Order: sequence, then structure tokens, then C-alpha cells
Amino acid sequence: MFGTVYGLIWMTVTASLFISTGHPSPAPLPDQYARGMDWLSRYGYLPPPDPRTSKLQTKDGVDLAIREMQRFGGLEETGKLDEDTLNLMQMPRCSLPDIVGSENMLKRKRRRKRYALSGLRWDRTDLTWSVHSYPNLSRSTSVSHPDMVERILTLAFKAWSDVAPLSFRQLSGSDRENKGPGGDIRVSFTRSLHDDGYPFDGRGGTLAHAFFPGRDDVAGDTHFDDDEYWSYGGDSSSTDLFTVAVHEFGHALGLSHSSSDPSIMRPYYQGAVKDISSYNLPLDDRMAIQELYGRKERKPTVHPGGSGSTPSHPRLPSPPPQRPTQHSDRSFQNRCEGGFDAVANIRGEVFFFKGPHFWRMQRTGYLVSLNPALIRNFWMGLPPETNKIDAVYERKSDGFIIFFIGAQYWVFKDTVACPGYPRPLAEWGMRTKDGGNVERVEAAFMWAHNGKTYLFSMGEFWSVYILLDSYFFRVNNSRTLEKL
Repeated sequence: MFGTVYGLIWMTVTASLFISTGHPSPAPLPDQYARGMDWLSRYGYLPPPDPRTSKLQTKDGVDLAIREMQRFGGLEETGKLDEDTLNLMQMPRCSLPDIVGSENMLKRKRRRKRYALSGLRWDRTDLTWSVHSYPNLSRSTSVSHPDMVERILTLAFKAWSDVAPLSFRQLSGSDRENKGPGGDIRVSFTRSLHDDGYPFDGRGGTLAHAFFPGRDDVAGDTHFDDDEYWSYGGDSSSTDLFTVAVHEFGHALGLSHSSSDPSIMRPYYQGAVKDISSYNLPLDDRMAIQELYGRKERKPTVHPGGSGSTPSHPRLPSPPPQRPTQHSDRSFQNRCEGGFDAVANIRGEVFFFKGPHFWRMQRTGYLVSLNPALIRNFWMGLPPETNKIDAVYERKSDGFIIFFIGAQYWVFKDTVACPGYPRPLAEWGMRTKDGGNVERVEAAFMWAHNGKTYLFSMGEFWSVYILLDSYFFRVNNSRTLEKL
């Protein structure tokens, strides 16, 4: 029975993490919640888990992060993953984070300037660029010819040099052959994992990214997802190369994402620019680039393929140094042996409890740490002698976390037990088919299929209803697992 229960729990937990639903509902399902937490972490609104402290996302921190994301995206600040918020999260966008330093972001007030600077800029204004690969011919028919791609990119650079004292010169083939591939801004069309820490995800989702100026090998590099259908001039079934290029070149010059509307530096895809030859940057973007490089006082100098002296090239990217393999402490129980006491989806992460320890797996599928953490050191309020968890689940109605150990249960707000706990399991009113009291809960989980919470013990299970206006609950009569 125990294996059957946890087989069901494992399928439910993993499904809630990795299966996407169609259209979002006003109340997010568990899978949408998990994806929302991953999205907020990926784009800088939530700090990533800290493997040294095993820090857990708090409900208040999540609410603040959602509000900041809604504010940045121009939505009503509800602090909830409502329909508008989930829809915005699904929009195609740039891969780079919106917020840098999310720990401080949650504490600061709204800034006066809507545009944002990365704090980095080029130490010169005469910059070079080159193209290292072109869009796939089978997908990007309207911009498949290299000459067309280079013309669009040249005009995208021109949008910035029209308002700031910048010039951009494309390296010719002879320049690159004589002096090696490079330039200040190197453009490529690539797919999936491409060795820079920002993998693409296929058509839709993330469209492109660029690296800020600096002394790193990848500084200025601009990558476009080659799984996209690139076009220009208003084809709604594809992605406009000019619009995305202007945005990414803004990053390559030192600009971060902007919450202003209109702004080409908004993180979300904004559609095609029909007349690319006469495009003018919105005011917010002009102010941002002039903050870095000053105002334009002469006509722009843009060389689509000229010759002349070439600035010194950044070195080719060198492989990262090898890191020593981190070995697990053999004194700990082996996580690969299975036999977990409890498995739970909490704040979008999967927790595996075994004996006095637990492991955490992020939505990416990677463990926060190869070594487990002590339960009693993380969940403050459990007995110091705790060496086994019977069951645990997160209550989606209020974000509280419920632990079952023997004939008692605890309610936690984040990682701290609420006052007045533990309390007797008998309060739940569960009765066996024979009318006896349930002495122990062996497993608990919320099923995304119907939103109900199920408790299991000795071959029987109960469905639990939490009343929205209180912490009281109603438990249905027991049923055997054969009827599930």
C-alpha cells in the first residue's frame, strides 16, 4: 500500500511541476504555481535558493515578488497569480532578468526613472560588430539572405546612433580573416544550449539575449533563438528581427529592462516595426542611452561593411575552469535508494524526507545540494528528537505547511511553526471503516485534477475540505485505495 500511495504522490508532484496546462484559470493550479515561482526566480524577482542556508521562499516574499512583477509589467498589483499575470508570464520575451539583486528589490521603493542602467558602458564610442551565423533557411524565409539580415541589424544599430554619439562599423570578411573573429558586438543565431548560461527554449518563450559591456569574453555578444521564425515588417505569424535586435543592442550598450510604456527596452515582445528605416526610439530609451553616452551632436556614422582601422578585438571566449566534483557524504542515507518517508511539493520545489534529513529538488530537476539537510535545523518548531516525518503538504488556500508525525500535527508559516502546535490528529475527525480513530497519517497530497487534499493511512484515504473563512476543515468518510 505504501508504495502505491507514493507512486501516486510522485506522479502527481512531477505532473504539477512539468506539465503545462492550456489557458490559465483565475486561481492558479499547482503546476501554474510551480511555473510561476520558476519564472519569478529566472527573471530576478525572487532570489534563487541558497544551498548553504537551504533558504525557503516565504509566502510574503512571493507575494511581494508578484506585486513587483505586476508593477513592472503595468498590471494591477494584486500579489496573486491571476489570469492577467499568468498571461503576461507566457508572453515571448528577452532571456535577461528584469531585476538585478532581488533581495534588495523587495525592500526599495519605486524608482523615479522608469528606464534602468546596468552600470556598465563601453569605454569608447566607435564600436565594431560582426555576424557569426545566420537564421535557418527553412524557418526564416523573409530574412534568410545574409545581406537582408545585415541590413536589418545595421538599421537596428542606427536607432541608437541617431540619438547618442555612437558609431558602429561592421567587420568585413577580410577584417575577420586577418584579425580573427570578433569585434565588440558579435551576433549569432543559435538554438537550445549554447554554452553561455542562457539556453533557448524553442519557438516562443525566450527570443534572444545580449551581454552587457565589460571586459569579459562574452561582453556585447548578442544571441537570437534560431528556432524562431524571424521576419520583418509586420508578419504576425513570426517574430520581427528588427524590433528584437534594437532591444538586444540596447543591452549590449549597457541598458537594463525598462518598465516604461512605450519603451523598446520593455522585456516583452512588442510586435513588428513596419517602417524600420525611419524608426525613432521612444523618449525613455533616448534618455537612457544619453545618460550613458551623452547627446548626439553630429550625424550618425554607420558603416554596414566598410574598411579602415579596426579597434582591438576582445579575446575569443576561453573555456571555464574545471570545477572539482562535489562528492556526497557517505555517512548520509543514499537518496538513490528511494524509500522516502514523505514527498511534498512546497513553493514550487519537491522535498524528499527520509529519516532525520531531507533533499530539495528545484523545478529545473537539479538538487539544491547533493547532501541532505537536517529537518530539525530547517523547520523551526518540530521536536529536537525528530527523526522521521510521516506526511507533509502545502495548503494552497493560505500557503501554510502541514506536518504529520505520529498522532500529532503541526502547522507552519514558511519555516516556523505557528503558536499552539502540535495538536492531536484526532481533531481532524478521521475514522476508519471500523469506526476507530486514525493514529497516523502515512501520506498527504493535493491533487491538481480536482483541487482536493487527500490523506492516507492503513489502506484507506480521506478527502479534506478546508473552509475558506477559517482554518477548520471537513473530512469525508474513509474509502479504500481500490476505489480511488
